[in-house]
Amino acid sequence: MRLSLVSSAVLLGVASFAVANDAPSEVIDLTAQNFESLVNPEPLILVEFFAPWCGHCKALAPHYDEASVTLKPQGIKLAKVDCVDQAELCQQHGVSGYPTLKVFRNGTPTDYSGPRKADGIVSYMVKQSLPAISDVTSANFEEFKAADKVVAIAFVSSPDSIPAFAETAELHRDDLLFGTTSDPEVIKAAGVTPPALVLYRSFDEPQVVYSGSVSSATTEDLENFIQENSVPLLDELSAENYAIYSQAKLPLAYLFIVPTDPKREQYIEAIKPLAKKFKGKLSFVSIDATKYGDHGKALNLQEEKWPSFVIQDLVSLMKFPLDQDLGLDLAKVTEHTEAYVAGTLQPSLKSQPIPESQDESVYTLVGKEFDSVVFDDEKDVFLEFYASWCGHCKRLKPIWDDLGSRYEAIKDRLTIAKMEATENDLPPSVPFRVGGFPTLKFKPAGSRDFIDYEGDRSLESLIEFVESNAKNPLDPAVPFKGQKTASAKITAQTPAEHHDEL
Repeated sequence: MRLSLVSSAVLLGVASFAVANDAPSEVIDLTAQNFESLVNPEPLILVEFFAPWCGHCKALAPHYDEASVTLKPQGIKLAKVDCVDQAELCQQHGVSGYPTLKVFRNGTPTDYSGPRKADGIVSYMVKQSLPAISDVTSANFEEFKAADKVVAIAFVSSPDSIPAFAETAELHRDDLLFGTTSDPEVIKAAGVTPPALVLYRSFDEPQVVYSGSVSSATTEDLENFIQENSVPLLDELSAENYAIYSQAKLPLAYLFIVPTDPKREQYIEAIKPLAKKFKGKLSFVSIDATKYGDHGKALNLQEEKWPSFVIQDLVSLMKFPLDQDLGLDLAKVTEHTEAYVAGTLQPSLKSQPIPESQDESVYTLVGKEFDSVVFDDEKDVFLEFYASWCGHCKRLKPIWDDLGSRYEAIKDRLTIAKMEATENDLPPSVPFRVGGFPTLKFKPAGSRDFIDYEGDRSLESLIEFVESNAKNPLDPAVPFKGQKTASAKITAQTPAEHHDEL
C-alpha cells in the first residue's frame, strides 16, 4: 500500500499554495503523438485538458504542479494536454470545457470528481490508487488512521462480520479511506470489541464509534453514519467542501460573517452548542459574507447586514432566513432553529410583485400566485422557467410568444405562462426544483403532475406537445365548461399548418 504521504502539510492541507511560475513540477506534457504510449500503460494517471487562456486553468496550475511533486514518490503521475495546440486530441476525448480532468486506468478514462486544490488532488488520487478496502495491520495502523481527514476502519472477527461495509466502501471510495482488520494487536490498541466500525478524524472528536448493531446495519445506515460524521461540528463553507454537505443532504444552517469582524470567533463559539444539540439533523457552517454575499441574496437574505443566519433545506431548496433586524441573538437563533426542526417554521418565498395587468399572450407568473394559477384544475398549463440573463431563453422568447398568440383565444382553458425563476421561488407544493434554463413543464387540467418537455424548441414541436398532452379541447369552436363558443379562431402558424384538427 502507498501510504507514505502522512505529512500534515499534504494530508490536512494548507490555506494557500502561492507557487511561483518556476516552482517544481512533475506534470507530463501530452500530445497526440505520445498520448497513448504514455497514458495507456499506466495503472493510474490523472490528465488535465486545458486552454492557456482559461482563467480556471490558470488558477488550477500551481495546485496541479504541487500535487504532481507530492504524488511522484507514490508512483502516481499527473499529465496535461494543451487543447489549443492539441485540439483534435481533446475533441477525441469529448472535452467541451476547461479545465476537464480525467482519471485513466490502463487507458480507460473516468471523470475526475475531486477537489481542485493540491491537498484535495493528492487525497483523491491516493484513494484511487488503493483498493476500496485496505488491509490494516499493526505495522500500518497508526499511519493508516491518520492518512486522510476521515478514515473508516472495520474491526472484525471474520470477513463477513459487517456485511454492508464492502458495498459502502465501493460507493464512497472517492470520499474517504476504508480499512478492515482482524489483527488482535490492532483491535487491542483501538480499544474496541469486534465487530465495530470506527471513524478516525482530523477534527473535533478524533474517534467516533458506530453506536448501533454494526453487524446488522444496512448500507444506508453506514452511509448516514459516515455522512453525519464526515464534517466538523461547525466548519467554514467554501467551494472546496460544499459537495460534502450537498451529498449528505442535511439542511444547512449558515452563519454569514465578515472575516474581519472582531467578534467572528465569538459568534462561532456561541453557535457550537446549538450545532452539537442538532447534530445529525442540521449541518452548521460559517461562510464568508464578503466573498459569498450573493449566495446570501439567493438564500433570501435581503440586504448585506452581517452577521446573519439562514437555514436551507438541501432537498426541497426551501429557505428559512432569520429576520436580519434581530442580528445574531443566540436566543433568537435557537428559537428559529428549534421551530425549523419542529416543522413549524414557514419558508421565505421570493416573489416579484403580481403584475397589475396581463396584456401579453403569455401569462407572466410570479411566486405569490403560482399555486392559484398553475394548480387551477380547470386549465391546462404550459410553463417556461427562464432567467433574464440566459441566452437560450432569449432565443426562445419570440417562439414562446408565438405559442401564446396561437392559443390566445382559449385562455379560459389553456394557459401559456412564463416565470423568471431567479426572481421567484417555487412554493413547497411543487414537486420539483428548476436546475437549468429554460425549463419547460406542462401541467394537464385536473392533475397535479408535471410533464417535462424534452423536444426541440421549434414552434411546431411545442404545438405538437400541447396537442398530445392537453386535456381540454383546443378548438375555440368547441364549448368549454358550459361556456359559449369562443368568437375568435386560433391563428394558424406557418410551421404547423398541416394540423387540420386545429
